Amino acid sequence: MVAPPPTPRSFAVDVARASAAFQELARQMGSQFLDKQEIIRLMTVSAIAGEHMVIVGPPGTAKSAMIDMFSKLIDARYFEYLLTRFTEPNELFGPVDISAFREGRYTRRLENMLPTAEIVFLDEIFKSNSAILNSLLHVINERKFQNGPEVVQVPLISLYAASNEVPNDENLAAMFDRFLVRVLSDNLDSYHFHELMKKGIALELRKMTGRTGVDIAGRPQGGVSELRSVISSRDLRQIQQNYDKFMQFPEEFLTKYKGLVFQIRSEGISVSDRRAVKLLKLFAASAVFDGRTRVHDGDFFILRHIWNNLDQVELLEEIVNPVVDSYYREHPDERRFIGPSASLDDLLTELGLIRELLTSGTELSDIQLFSQLKNLNEIKVALAALPGEAAARMIREVDQLLETVFASSKFGL
Repeated sequence: MVAPPPTPRSFAVDVARASAAFQELARQMGSQFLDKQEIIRLMTVSAIAGEHMVIVGPPGTAKSAMIDMFSKLIDARYFEYLLTRFTEPNELFGPVDISAFREGRYTRRLENMLPTAEIVFLDEIFKSNSAILNSLLHVINERKFQNGPEVVQVPLISLYAASNEVPNDENLAAMFDRFLVRVLSDNLDSYHFHELMKKGIALELRKMTGRTGVDIAGRPQGGVSELRSVISSRDLRQIQQNYDKFMQFPEEFLTKYKGLVFQIRSEGISVSDRRAVKLLKLFAASAVFDGRTRVHDGDFFILRHIWNNLDQVELLEEIVNPVVDSYYREHPDERRFIGPSASLDDLLTELGLIRELLTSGTELSDIQLFSQLKNLNEIKVALAALPGEAAARMIREVDQLLETVFASSKFGL
C-alpha cells in the first residue's frame, strides 16, 4: 500500500525531529571546539541546503578537525584528501580501469572515490593543479563526472574545503566562486585560553593513551565516547526533496534582503544575481536548523560570510550585524546558536586581569597596550551576545575602562 503524502502537521513533526538532530550535532561539536558555534552552524546549514563551504585560516585553528568530526556525525559516504600541486586525478577520481583500457575504453574505477561520495572534504584545495580543478568544477556545478564516454551522476550533498589563505590567482577565481559560504577560522580570543589548554591536554592524553574517556589528570572520565552519527544523508535528501515548503519568503524579508544586497554591492563587494538567489537556500536552511518553516531577520547572519577577500570581513559585519542584533534585541528568547559560548565567569576573570595590568602603573609598550585594547573589545563583543543584566553591567565596566585608558598618558595623548 502506498503511503499518502505527509500532511502539514506530520511534515512539521519531521522538521522538528530533523532540527533536534542538527542541534545535537552542533552540541557535540560545540563541546569539542571552543567559540566555533557559528562555523558549526554554517557547516550544517550548507549540508541542509546542498551547498559548498570553504574554511580559511592559519594552521592550527581546527579547520580540518571540525570537518573530520562533522563527517563522523553524519551517516553518509565520505571522501577526504589533502591536495598539492603534484596530486594526480586518479588520486581523487579513481584509477584507470585496466581491463576496460585493454578493450579500448578509457574509464576510471570510481568505487570509494570522490565521484561516489556524498560528503567531501578537500584540504588545501587551492593548491591543486588545473587538471583536477576543471573536473572538480564540473562535479560541484552539475553534480556530474565525465568518466570516459559516460556521464556519471554524482551523489554529492556538500563539498567542504580548507585553506590557509584566500587565493589571489585568477585561475582559482572560478573555484573560489563556487563556495557559497566562506568562513574565517582564527585563533581563539584571550578569555578562552585556559579552557583551550584544558581541552587540549585532554585531547593529547586521549591520543597518547588510546582511551576515549580520560581527563587532564589521566583518570577515567564519563560522558566521552566514540562518535556516532546523529543524522543521515537520507534525512538530508528528504528535507531537500521537500524544500519547496521552506523556500517561501515574506515580502518584508525580501525587501530587507534587497536593501542589504545593494548596500553590500555599493561597498564594492561583488554579489552576483546567481549568488543572491542561492543565498535564499541558506536562509531557509538556517530556519530548518532551528525547526522553523519560515525565515526571520536573524538568518541574515549568513551574509557575514560571503566575502571575496579578508579585507571585506569587517565591512560585512558592519553592514549585517545591526540588522541581526536588532532582531535578537526584539526577540531575546530565541537562541542564536547551539553550543557553549564564553561564560560570564571566564569573561569576568579576563576583564579583571586586563584591568589590573592597565591600572597598575606598569610601563607598557605600544604593542602590549594595543593588544590589551583588542582583548577588551573582544570581551565586549562576547558580552553583547549574552543575555541578562550582569552582562550589560560588565559591558559598562569595559566602556569605563576603555575611557580611562584613552584619557590616560598610557595612550600617549
